Amino acid sequence: MVVIRLSRGGAKARPFFNIVVADKRVRRDGSFIERVGFYNPTARGGEESIRIAQDRVAYWKSVGAQLSPTVERIIKQAAAAAPKAAA
Repeated sequence: MVVIRLSRGGAKARPFFNIVVADKRVRRDGSFIERVGFYNPTARGGEESIRIAQDRVAYWKSVGAQLSPTVERIIKQAAAAAPKAAA
């Protein structure tokens, strides 16, 4: 099964997560099919904390990919923040 999940990067005590499409059997930080965004929980000031290619996520969901619970929460969070940024 294909899943959209987080892949950890960054330094110790300074996490950075890529949002990737990967086979469920592959380890968390292993190979992936496509990178569809990122999440930076420690973003400060003017740094961008979330970027997601919504069209690619919609495509992968349409062909059967499952979202991890954390990625689902992050996508909802990004959708709620998007109208504020556009206004």
